[in-house]
Amino acid sequence: MVGSLIVVAALVAFFTMSWWMPRTWYRALLYPGRRPNLLSRKLNSAGAWASSIGIAPSLMVSLETKGRRTGRTLRVPLVVAKLEGRRYLVSMLGENTDWVKNVRASNGEAVLRHGINEPVKLQEVAVSERPPILRAFLKRAPGARPHFDLASDASLEEFARIAPRVPVFRVLP
Repeated sequence: MVGSLIVVAALVAFFTMSWWMPRTWYRALLYPGRRPNLLSRKLNSAGAWASSIGIAPSLMVSLETKGRRTGRTLRVPLVVAKLEGRRYLVSMLGENTDWVKNVRASNGEAVLRHGINEPVKLQEVAVSERPPILRAFLKRAPGARPHFDLASDASLEEFARIAPRVPVFRVLP
């Protein structure tokens, strides 16, 4: 009984690290150099699998893109931001993520999975339109807080300051 409680407490602490751990520690531990380390990649694989079969929360999806160099299908778990009835995908790690590069190389062709396959076209959003989307994303994806260095209730001016380095894509059918 006590052993089970310790395991549950450790899992809760681990999966809520982005909420209680100082941002710089969290990034250094899981995303050194703004790239996921081995542990992050394993967690992302598990998240992509859970999202793709539909057992993750509905705000999470698995984005499937064709690798720009390998041609292999690559999956990454993402949180879908919603604003004014539209859906958006945000790259919390910025421009240099593989999924952003793959989406750009494929002219936006991708597949979203959450129990079903949804072929989509991803259209990059202009920098000037990103601040309210970024705020909506941060409210929906608390795990992204360490990468933004902003509170979810920050002003739109503060979100405008980071908007040029955070790619945002509108999800179109």
